[in-house]
Amino acid sequence: MDLFEYGWEKELAQRAPLALRIRPERLEDFVGQEEILGEGKLLRRLIEADRLSSAIFYGPPGTGKTTAAEIIAKTSKARFFQLNAVMSGVKDIKEVIQEAKKILGMEARRSILFIDEIHRFNKAQQDALLPSVEEGTVILIGATTENPYFTVNSPLLSRSTVFYFRPLEPLDIETILKKALKDDKRGLGSFKIRLHPEALKHFLDMSNGDARVALNALELAVLTTSPGEDGLRHITLPVAEESIQQKAVRYDRQGDNHYDIISAFIKSIRGSDPDAALYWLASMIQAGEDPNFIARRLIICASEDVGNADPNGISLAVAAAQALQMIGMPEGRIVLAQAATYLASAPKSNASYLGINQAQEEAMKKSSRGVPPYLKDSSYSSARKMGHGKGYKYPHDYPGNFVLQHYLPQDMRGKIYYRPSESGEEKKIKKRLERLWPKRKDK
Repeated sequence: MDLFEYGWEKELAQRAPLALRIRPERLEDFVGQEEILGEGKLLRRLIEADRLSSAIFYGPPGTGKTTAAEIIAKTSKARFFQLNAVMSGVKDIKEVIQEAKKILGMEARRSILFIDEIHRFNKAQQDALLPSVEEGTVILIGATTENPYFTVNSPLLSRSTVFYFRPLEPLDIETILKKALKDDKRGLGSFKIRLHPEALKHFLDMSNGDARVALNALELAVLTTSPGEDGLRHITLPVAEESIQQKAVRYDRQGDNHYDIISAFIKSIRGSDPDAALYWLASMIQAGEDPNFIARRLIICASEDVGNADPNGISLAVAAAQALQMIGMPEGRIVLAQAATYLASAPKSNASYLGINQAQEEAMKKSSRGVPPYLKDSSYSSARKMGHGKGYKYPHDYPGNFVLQHYLPQDMRGKIYYRPSESGEEKKIKKRLERLWPKRKDK
């Protein structure tokens, strides 16, 4: 390293964000993720024994994935290589693999390849890793914020252990912030600071389990606050609110969390909890989710989960989708909220959904049956000569617009796919069908 590079690295280290400066270098200093890095847990044992095999570190930002990888780099006897999937390609991968082969052959020493944001690698790039991972030339550690079961190739995933890094608990983030305040070499210990309790609580609430967000906000608050008459920099609630103005929304419209939140939204409606439905709806709107996607899901939910227990549900959901097209956002959020709360509060039935599933399953299993002659189309000239429509009873010619006749093929008569529930309007439908078709009572 020449003098220029040394000076550049030293300056960069001094100007690096607080979150980067105070990253722990030892397992003993790592905060959080007790389920995988606590005393005696699998990942900790593998790191301490230097016996790590290929792994995927999966979890939200700011939860310690890169920090754990850097601790491995400092403690392992293996050679450590690092790539970022955003800036690296197949050429970079091949160069690392070639170097790893030399090290293995000349020094009998393993190599660890850490790839940050591995989900950004395409299939060809991931495939380039597979032979060397399978042979053991490199031990792969991939870090990703997106579900690896969706974004990492199955062959690569099957050769790796997935470790899930959960959002940090408020107590963990509090511990990290207090360490940063005390550390006078890498942290903020050289400043005289008083972090007010309500400001600390605000940092914990708004960081959303992301230590990086909390640390960046704390550093900004300290650096932009002048000392008071007592010589202390008072980090009060107003200062904290300015430093972390908006809660970090952990959401990616193309990623795993996109599906998790829409799932929570629909399940809240299905579970008849309008308050939870509004919360998840607000989370999606705040994160910039496509409102038309939300509207489409509401229409599906109206039919799948509310069904004929409240037939108005589908009408309201479709009307909401149309209204959204007419007025757009942000006012469209009100329309979506109305539809969501109506559906959540409505009686529920999935009888139509179960019925079509059962009918489709049977249609796939059994060969197609012919339509009974009396049900066949008799509108064209030669149809009646072939017996089409002969014996058909026109319901409107009978009292109550109903006459008992069979509409299924002969060997399927008596099959029941639609079983109305006792919920809402569907209870009336059930009674009417049982009156018209008495055999339904016995099934």
